[in-house]
Amino acid sequence: MPLDDTILKQTEGWLMNAGLRPTRQRVALAALMVGDGQHRHVTAEALFDAARAAGDTVSLATVYNTLRAFTEAGLVQEITVDGSKSYFDTRLDDHPHFYWEDSADLTDAPADELEIARLPKAPDGTTVAKVDVVIRLRRT
Repeated sequence: MPLDDTILKQTEGWLMNAGLRPTRQRVALAALMVGDGQHRHVTAEALFDAARAAGDTVSLATVYNTLRAFTEAGLVQEITVDGSKSYFDTRLDDHPHFYWEDSADLTDAPADELEIARLPKAPDGTTVAKVDVVIRLRRT
């Protein structure tokens, strides 16, 4: 599917501002993730399926490599669930997440309702870099 010129320019700018070369595949994947201005939580597999559905020829390995480059450039953050399943979040501020066990979806949780009163003391020679909060939900 050809990209709208406005979306194309925005995604190219998004990539270039982060120091990434806007290759055809990066632009196509970025457009699927942020082209409409909405935040997303995507897995590599879901992004691969969306790219294929949009008519883009891209390998799953390229999707993984692209998401890694986006993460390293600070364009997305990686949220790991169960130590093996990664979601890539386009919203970069600190915020908690709901993980829906029945559908394996990750969604934003209301940050204003979360209170963390105290963290354990970090071991000597370390500092806390980040706290990820993933609240697992099971429908009853």
